Formats: sequence, structure tokens, C-alpha cells
Amino acid sequence: MRLSYVRELGEYPTGARRMKILTMAVLAILIGSYEAQIAPVVPLLLKDLHMSLATYGAVSGVAVVAGAIASAVGGRLTDRLGRVRLLVPLMLLTAVCCFAMTLVNSPRDLLIARIVLSFIDGVAMASTAPLVRDFSPRLGRAQAFGFWTWGPVGANFLAAALAGWTLPIFDDSWRSQFVIMGCISLVISLVIAFNIADLSPELRARIQHTESDAAHVVDLAQPARVRALFAQRNIWAHVIGISLWLVLYITLSLFGQTMLVGALGITTAQASTVMTAFWILDLVVLVAIGRISDRTGLRKPFALGGTVVGVVITAYFVYLLGQKDVSLGLLMIVGALLGGSLAVAYAPWMANYSEDAEDVDPRLQGTAWGLFGFITKAVAVVGLLIIPPVVESTSWQTWLMISLGCLVLYIPTIFLFNGPWRRESVPAALPAPAVLKMD
Repeated sequence: MRLSYVRELGEYPTGARRMKILTMAVLAILIGSYEAQIAPVVPLLLKDLHMSLATYGAVSGVAVVAGAIASAVGGRLTDRLGRVRLLVPLMLLTAVCCFAMTLVNSPRDLLIARIVLSFIDGVAMASTAPLVRDFSPRLGRAQAFGFWTWGPVGANFLAAALAGWTLPIFDDSWRSQFVIMGCISLVISLVIAFNIADLSPELRARIQHTESDAAHVVDLAQPARVRALFAQRNIWAHVIGISLWLVLYITLSLFGQTMLVGALGITTAQASTVMTAFWILDLVVLVAIGRISDRTGLRKPFALGGTVVGVVITAYFVYLLGQKDVSLGLLMIVGALLGGSLAVAYAPWMANYSEDAEDVDPRLQGTAWGLFGFITKAVAVVGLLIIPPVVESTSWQTWLMISLGCLVLYIPTIFLFNGPWRRESVPAALPAPAVLKMD
């Protein structure tokens, strides 16, 4: 029996209808990422709950572990049950969890609330990247994933902006932020529920080159097998490679301001200005380079070029961390260039990963992206546990050198990805992959 909110499409949507559904998927990842935001109210939480920073770190680490497990579980479920069937009710449930955060009165309460929210949100958000794949043909996929990446990044700005605007209105009550978060999430979840749709299993089993050009690649009578995905060398190259690449990215996401303040002695406000420059150029380049990658039909050259430039800029950044009296202007330029170079590598990589997994079996997109979500959160947990003691015993410069080394090690894995290095001189329709045969 089909649930009333699940609308399965029997024909691949085109034009404005397809873009509307893609917009809903991007909006879902934005709201899901926003619901996970707690950083703007941490100082208030610590004071009100009489909680140490170490305790808060432990709570956050356990919650992230729950989210990592949820991402892997959700990825498999979204392949089996469908995207919308899973996404819509869980988004409504996460809105309820935001309201439940207002009932927290102790560190134990906070631990329980964050674990529940992280797990439900992790399962729900596992549907968003597969939805982007489902509704973005290969000739537009890198740009689509560039917009998808706006969700996690934009959530940081949304949470910080709303907190800065509304906390003074509500006498610095941290609970006010979760009421606002719950209201926004509930309204947006309803908007998404009434405007999103799912592809039928038959359409999800296709590789869509353009809006009108698709290839049937699997026999639906045969079940999708996860082992077929993990038997591929290029998939393991993606998994190992992005784990290494994410070390620098997660370091800057979690500790960017703290690193700049601790290593260079600048103020928190100045450090935030530098990181703002990093994120702004990162956001712009994500979409711009995604469009170029789609037009050229190339993924690996951008992943390699962006990473090589990122290595050079990170090496210079390591040098700056050992200097004194570094100007704020120079730090902003270096930060912006680093954000831009990472963006050049990231959006094409996402498209490449999606396409390589799709070539194995299009029905395993959720599983592939669930694995990616697990890896992202696992690297964050490792960062939370390892970075502080390493920095305390050495320095931020040493840790950034370790991150630089991981970025260098990512480069060889790019050569194991599928896809061309050069653009064909005469554009031609992509050949249809052979039908997969399951053992």
C-alpha cells in the first residue's frame, strides 16, 4: 500500500518540474544541517547546565557517532524503501526533536536529546544526496551537487545569523533558538512534503545522461547487491581518498577560528572574518566549477587541479602559522584561496563518486552516499578526539602539516577513479553501459 505523501513519477521530469524537486532536496539538506547546529548557543548551555567544555565535547562526540551509524543505515533504507517515504516523516520528527531540546535541564538530558536528534537526522538526510542524483542527469550533476553542498555550509550562516539577531530579543535564552529552529523546520518540512516526489524503481534503475537520454542498465528482476559495489577498486579509491581529503576540511570546519586565535594571537572576531572569506569563496566556486565540470564532461582533472593548488596554499598557510604579525588582509586572501581550491576539487568529486557508483548499480546510490555520510562523521569524531591532544602536545602548525600530508596522499587515489582526463574533440552521446548481471 502506498502512503499518501509518496508521489512516484512514472516519467522522468524535465524543465521547471525537475528543478523544483531538486530545490526541495537542497532545501532538505539545508534544514537538516540547520537542525544539527548547536555552536551558537554552546557558551549559554555550558553556563546554564553547569557543564564543562570536556563534558560537552564528549556529548558531541557520542552524538556524532550516532549520526554516523544513522547515515549508513539510512543510506541502505533509502535504496530499499524509497527517498520520500523515508525523508518526509523523519524531517517532521526532527522538528519535534528541536522542540524537545527546550526540555533539557542537565548534561544527561542533553546527551539523550542530541543522540536521538543526530540519529533521526542522520537517517533522514541520507536520502538527500541520492535525490540529487536521481533528479540530476550526468551533464548537470556536478553543479547540482555544488548546490547540495550549500546546505551544510549555509546552515552555519543561518544558525549564527538567527542567533545574533534573536538572542538579545529573548534575553539570551538558548531555548529560544530551538523553538525558532523547530518552527522553521516544521514549516519547511511541510513545504517539502507537498512539493517533493520520488522516481519509480524503474526510473531509479536508469543512468540519465540528459533529461531525454537515458540508459537501462539493470535487470529489475535481480536484487541489488551491496557486495557488487564494494568489489570495485575505484569505489574503494573514492572511500579511502575522500577520508584523507576530509581531514583538512573537517579541521577547518571544527577548529578554524580556534586555530587562528591560538597560533597567531588574533581576536575571535578577526578569525571569524578570515573563515568567512574561506566559506564565501568556497560557496561561489562550488557552483561555478560544477557548471564548468558539467560542460566539459570532466571530473578528475578538476579534482586533481584543485587538490594540487590546495596543497600549495596549505603549505603556505603552515608557514604563516609560524610567523608573527601576519596581516589580516593576507590571512583573508590565503583563506579565500584555500576555500576556493577545495571547492574546485569537491563538487566534481561528488559527481564522479555518484557516477562511478551508478555504473555499478544505479539502485545503490543511497548505500553509496550513506557510506559517504558515515565517513564524514567518522572523520569528525576522529578530529574531535585526536586534534586537541595533538595540538596541546605540539602546535597547530604541526597538526596542519599532518592535514597537508593527508591531502597529498589523496592525490594518487584520483588516478584510480573512472572517467576521462581530456574532453572529447567532438561531443558525442555517452555509450549505454551493459546490463549488469548478478551472480
